[in-house]
Amino acid sequence: MSTNKNNLFSNLKFDFPAGLVVYLVALPLCLGVALASTGRPDLLFSGIISGVVGGIVVGFLSGSALGVSGPAAGLVVIVLTAIETLGSFEAFLLAVVIAGAIQLLAGFMNAGIIGYYFPSSVIKGMLAAIGITLILKEIPHAFGYDADFMGDEAFSQKDGQNTLTEVYNSIRYSSAGAIIISIVSLGLLLLFDKPFMKRIELFKFLPGALFVVLTGILLNTLFSNFYPEIAMGGEHLVQLPVASSASEFFSFFKTPDFSAFNRVEIYTVAVTLAIVASLESLLSVEATDKLDPYKRNTPANRELKAQGIGNMISGLIGGLPITQVIVRSSANIESGGRTKMGTVIHGSILLLSAIFIPKYLNYIPLASLAAILLLVGYKLSKFSLYKGMYKLGKEQFFPFIVTVIAILSTDLLKGIAIGMVVAIYFILRKNYKHSYHYKKEEYKDGDVITIVLSEEVTFLNKGSIGLTLDHLPENSKVIIDGTKSLNIDYDVLEIIQEFKEHSAPMKNISVETIGIDSVAAVGGH
Repeated sequence: MSTNKNNLFSNLKFDFPAGLVVYLVALPLCLGVALASTGRPDLLFSGIISGVVGGIVVGFLSGSALGVSGPAAGLVVIVLTAIETLGSFEAFLLAVVIAGAIQLLAGFMNAGIIGYYFPSSVIKGMLAAIGITLILKEIPHAFGYDADFMGDEAFSQKDGQNTLTEVYNSIRYSSAGAIIISIVSLGLLLLFDKPFMKRIELFKFLPGALFVVLTGILLNTLFSNFYPEIAMGGEHLVQLPVASSASEFFSFFKTPDFSAFNRVEIYTVAVTLAIVASLESLLSVEATDKLDPYKRNTPANRELKAQGIGNMISGLIGGLPITQVIVRSSANIESGGRTKMGTVIHGSILLLSAIFIPKYLNYIPLASLAAILLLVGYKLSKFSLYKGMYKLGKEQFFPFIVTVIAILSTDLLKGIAIGMVVAIYFILRKNYKHSYHYKKEEYKDGDVITIVLSEEVTFLNKGSIGLTLDHLPENSKVIIDGTKSLNIDYDVLEIIQEFKEHSAPMKNISVETIGIDSVAAVGGH
């Protein structure tokens, strides 16, 4: 292993196979998100455009070593609603460009610091939930029942179904051909994961996922020739637009409708996109950094700038909004990627294959690709993760498990919000309980109570300290010691001052304060 992890080209033997795996994962996801976002088969290429820009442009500009950007399932509803509201895809593209400019500005304003405030328990819950979601969402594709687009993450679907009913339906209406391809694909992936396979030189450079896809094409071709009744076709295969000429290919690219610049709705959509895309990217950055075997930290503000430039370019040439995406990022990590060259390579292959071999890509069965994603999902949500979080205690486990359940039953951002509420509750609860040390000594002429304030005493501790002071026994002596405190909020100083000057004399309590000389100044306000 190269010790110089920052040298992009010294790690090509790791980054090329990882980029190839990410490409195989990203291809159907880009197409699926595009179809779901626009509702128009003629705009499928918009997903490829954003995948290419996310890989090449954002890949180069980002400070994330392993993060992969592209069109995100979390934006599907927003995009679809926005296109309907604005009346045209071209007007929507203008909103994407403006959203990118807002993200770029936010990066310069250091707004990326928000990313550092997501608790670890919530981020790990997000990873586990995405793993389970991948497994549940890919089962229908593995069984040959593709009623929903590949890459969907939400529990409830537009057709009235949900994740669980889709799994049930896929078992009822399964296809023998798809099941055979899925089982063989999973078997090959598990074989390629064995240490002895990784020692073979050919398989160090060509990943198992490539052989899985080639095997899937071969099996489906054999089915078509000898057992046509179980052969995969139509929506069970990759469906990349194929241009018959150069002019038709360039017609896939769209430009924004700049005449819509004076419409208020454009800016409403742009701000919404900028906020949601930025949050998703920052969440993915945090999650990717946790998965990074080298534990590198991504500069959050630089990430916002990279995402902003990426969205501006994507919008200018007809692409969907871009975010960093945890599924593709985790595929990059699981495939042994070392540097950002993995994401750049995936974007480059995506571009070249869309130009030169789109016809052949449409032979790839979704069942083979589903097998790859099933394994990624399993690795994101291993039992050891749940066991480890449980051992950390309820303050870590409850926010973790609530995040998992909330994401599975709603969607990514709603689930994260619910998980954050639970995490904040435990933070406040801990803060409430550990804001000071209380010591009581009993003497004949009255009790002596010492309250030693903690290092950081904020307004969050106001309630617990106030209640303690209110319940102090009459005729006692109280020493409030702030010598260990680096900071005591005005709110806390105020209640100490009020207690000392008003409440304590009424209960014949003698109060001595140490290390909080500013109390006197507070009383003068």
